[in-house]
Amino acid sequence: MLPKIIYFCIISIVIINFLFTYFSTAAVDITGIDFLGQATLPKGFYFQKTPVGGLSGITYDAKNQVYYVISDDRSQRASARFYTLKIDLSKGSLKNGDVVPVGVTKLLNKKGKTFGVGTIDAEGIALANRGTVFISSEGDAGQFINPFIKQFSLSSGREIRELPIPNKVLQNKNSKQGMRNNLAFESLTITPSKKYLFTATENALIQDGSEAKPKTSSPCRILQYNLHTKVLEKEFLYETEPVTPFLNFFHVFASGLSDLLALDNQGHFLSIERSFTGLGFSIALFQVSLEGADDIHNINSLLAIDSKKIKPVQKKLLLDLKNLNVLLDNIEGLTLGPKLPDGHRSLILISDNNFNFVQRTQILAFRLRRE
Repeated sequence: MLPKIIYFCIISIVIINFLFTYFSTAAVDITGIDFLGQATLPKGFYFQKTPVGGLSGITYDAKNQVYYVISDDRSQRASARFYTLKIDLSKGSLKNGDVVPVGVTKLLNKKGKTFGVGTIDAEGIALANRGTVFISSEGDAGQFINPFIKQFSLSSGREIRELPIPNKVLQNKNSKQGMRNNLAFESLTITPSKKYLFTATENALIQDGSEAKPKTSSPCRILQYNLHTKVLEKEFLYETEPVTPFLNFFHVFASGLSDLLALDNQGHFLSIERSFTGLGFSIALFQVSLEGADDIHNINSLLAIDSKKIKPVQKKLLLDLKNLNVLLDNIEGLTLGPKLPDGHRSLILISDNNFNFVQRTQILAFRLRRE
């Protein structure tokens, strides 16, 4: 029989673990957001002989106090890669000079080889367990290169495993099904418990409806993976906002769901939607909840059913970034950062400059206020 003191210690550990789990996974209720400033990287900036650009996704490593940022370079300017950044928010603000690259890691396949030119279009990145990240690639529908979600080592950059992609996302040869080119897995996030991974299509699958247009929203799919079982468990309908067509004389639109950020383990997220308007970018930040949303993973085509009966995820506008009075670039990634000096949690957004000299790599910082 164990001494009473050992029983007491065991019970205490169980209680402490329960309390830690409860409070660390409690639902996040954001009551406000405050802009803390911006920083931009120099145009034409190189780090360790690679052009720093195309930064499409970002994730925060609290243990090491660094950020991992994926480049969407399709191995055309340098090997497919992610960067390690330090972002100084110690003064509760952000300005030029506060963002510093400290590392670059090449992505390697299971054979230890770099990805060939055009075989990858990495867009999302999320920190996982045991020194790894998951990375999503949109693929290339025009070349029948499939999208993927793969896990990579942080230290070596080598591929560890791959999650299954449902057939409905893969384009068939008659182009009547699957992802639209450059409108696939732009987003990626993992819950704090590290149990669930979420990604989403940037716009509708071909068999689900229209891509986003002026006065027309697009029905995206949010995909929920169980990382313990490696199974795609659920899918949810996310309806984007219509394209903002302001002063778009050439009728060229680029709009959709750019990124998701899991705030807790109860299905609450932040999402970014961005549109190219013809006169800069329109960026909106939403609060999202899966509560009450219908699971659509067994529905192969939304156009083949009465989709009006499907309950989508709930969306609420948190911030229209045009109200910041800041010249915005192509914001595509977001992540929670560390606690600020006042105790509130920080939020970081980052832009993809498309390796275009007229664009910038822009980093925006915010304070999230909660009750």
